[in-house]
Amino acid sequence: LNLLFRRHFVMKRAKRTPDKRTIAHSEKSVTPLGASATDDDEMYQEPFRLIKIPNSQLTLTETELKEEFTRVLTANDPNVPNNITKYNYHSRCYKVDPPGAQDHLAIHLLLEGGLTHKDGNEAREQASYHQKYKDDLIEARKTATDECSKDDDDDDVFENRKNQFNYSERAAQTFNNPLRDRLISTKPPAVANFSGTVSQWEIYDHYMNDYAIQAAEEELFKHHEQRRLGGATPQCQVCQGEDDMVHSQRMGNALKILERIVNQNADDEVFQDFKYWEDASDMFRDGEGSLLPLWRFHSDRSKRKQVTALAWNPRYSDLFAVGYGSYDFMRQGTGMICCFSLKNTSHPEYTFTSESGVMCLSFHPDHCSLLAVGCYDGAVMVFDIRHKGNRPLYASSIKTGKHTDPVWQVQWQFEDLAKELNFYSISSDGLVANWTMSKNELKMEPVMQLKLVSTVRDEPEETLLSGLASGCCFDFNTVSEHLFIVGTEEGKIHKCSKAYSGQYLETYIGHHIAVYAVRWNPFHARVFISCSADWTVKLWDHNLPSAFMSFDLGNAVGDVAWSTYSSTVFSAVSSDGKVHVFDLAINKHEPLCEQKI
Repeated sequence: LNLLFRRHFVMKRAKRTPDKRTIAHSEKSVTPLGASATDDDEMYQEPFRLIKIPNSQLTLTETELKEEFTRVLTANDPNVPNNITKYNYHSRCYKVDPPGAQDHLAIHLLLEGGLTHKDGNEAREQASYHQKYKDDLIEARKTATDECSKDDDDDDVFENRKNQFNYSERAAQTFNNPLRDRLISTKPPAVANFSGTVSQWEIYDHYMNDYAIQAAEEELFKHHEQRRLGGATPQCQVCQGEDDMVHSQRMGNALKILERIVNQNADDEVFQDFKYWEDASDMFRDGEGSLLPLWRFHSDRSKRKQVTALAWNPRYSDLFAVGYGSYDFMRQGTGMICCFSLKNTSHPEYTFTSESGVMCLSFHPDHCSLLAVGCYDGAVMVFDIRHKGNRPLYASSIKTGKHTDPVWQVQWQFEDLAKELNFYSISSDGLVANWTMSKNELKMEPVMQLKLVSTVRDEPEETLLSGLASGCCFDFNTVSEHLFIVGTEEGKIHKCSKAYSGQYLETYIGHHIAVYAVRWNPFHARVFISCSADWTVKLWDHNLPSAFMSFDLGNAVGDVAWSTYSSTVFSAVSSDGKVHVFDLAINKHEPLCEQKI
C-alpha cells in the first residue's frame, strides 16, 4: 500500500507541474518514443514524505522539546507492604519491621538442571575423566592396529586382492567348556559344651513328676479296662460332675470377664479420665499442676485394718497388691493381702490371710506371680498368687530362722550362681537377712548387723556401749548390685556392701529421727533420696557426706518414690494425708501440686 501511494502521488504531481523539458519537447513535437522515455525517468524520482500530525497531539515549543526527564527503574515490588509492625521484647515497644532481602524477589521459572560451571572443580574432574577415557581408547586402538600390522606381514601376497566394496570376512569358533574338578566336603557336626548344676530337690521334683505321670497312666488304663468290661466307677461319676458347664472353670472365667466389662461400662467416665484427662486450669497456673482421684479400692474383710504396704506387679501394669495390718502394738491381729486390678475396681482378684499383720510386700521382677511378704511378728512368707489356696509356698519359722521384731521391708534380688531365688529383709532387730528358697523351706543367712554409731566425740564412754540399730528401710543400687543403703530409727543412713558385712562404707547424718524410706535414683547411680519423721525429704550423693537438697513438708513423711520416666520427678506422702509431687527441673523449692487423699 505504501508503494502504491507513493506511485500515485508522484503521478499526480507530475501531471500538476510539468517539467520544463517536457514542455520543450511538446513544443518541438517530440516523437512519442522520446516522450515515453522521459515519463519513465520521472517515475523513479525520490519519494515525497508526508508527516501527518494527529489532532490530539500537544503543541510544544523547542525549549520544551529539548527538556529531559529522568526516570529511575528499581527492582522493588510495589505490592510488598512496608509498614509491618512487630513487638520488640528487648525495647518493650512496637517497631516497624524493615522488608527483608528476599521480599522483592519474584521467581517466574525455577528449573533445576545438571549443568556445572566449566571453571569448577567438578567440571575439571569430568573433563579429565573423559580425556583419559579418550586417550585410553586411542591407545587401545593403536595397540590393536600394531598387533594386526605385525600379523599381516606374514599373510599371503594375494590377500589384498579381495573385493574391498562388498566383501566381508567372517569367522566363528565354538566355546569349549573348561574341565574342572568338583569336590564336596560335609561340615562337621556342631560341638557344644553343656554343663549345669542339679540340686537334690530338683532331682526329687523330677522323680515326683514322673511318678505322678505314671500314676495317671495307670488310672487311665484301669478306667479303660472297666469301661471295656461294662462297669462304672465312682471316679467316672466325679468326672461327669466336673464336666458340668455351669460349675466349670471355663464358666468361671467367662463370668469374670463379664464382670469386668460391666464394671468398665458403669465407670466409663472414670476410665476415660484415667487415659485422657487434662486439667484446663493448668494453663493459667504457671509451674503448678493437679492430681485427680479416680478410684477407691476397698474390701469388706479389710475393715478396721490399716494399709501398711503396696506393690505393683512388674509385668501386668493393672495389677497391684495391698497389705493390711496395724502399726499399734496393742491392737495387733491377723493380716490380709488383697490383689486389685484396674480392670475390676469393685472387688479384689485374689485374697490371702496371715496370722500376723502384713508390713511389707514385694513382687519378683521376673517371676511375677511370686509375692514376698514381711509380717509384724518377724516372719517372712512367699505366696504364689496363681494358687487359690490360702497357704504360702514358703514361710519362715523358728527352726529355719526368723526376725525377732517387725519386718519393715523386703526386696527381691537377682538369682545367684545356683539359680536359687532369694530376697532380702530388714527388721527392727538390727539385722539385714538374705532368704533363699531351697526345696520346701526358707534358709536365712544374716548379711549385716546394724551397729550403733556414736556421734559424740567429747564423751568417750558412749563409744563403749554396744548395741544394734533398728533398721527401717534399705535399697540396692541399680548399677552396683553389691552396694545398698540402710535407714535406721536413729535418723542415720549407712552405705553398706555385701562384701563387707562387718562395717559401714559411709554414714550420712542429716535426719534427727527415724528414716522411713530410702530410694536410689533409677537414672543416676550416685543420687538417692530419703524421707523421715522429722518432716524433711533430702537428696544425697553417696560420694558426699551431707545432703545437697532438703525439702520441709510440715509433717512426718511416710514414704517417697522416684518417677519411672524422669530423673527429676519424685513424690512423697505425709502424715496429714497429702501427696506432694516435685519436679526439680521446673521448681527446686516448692512442689508442683499437693493433693489431699
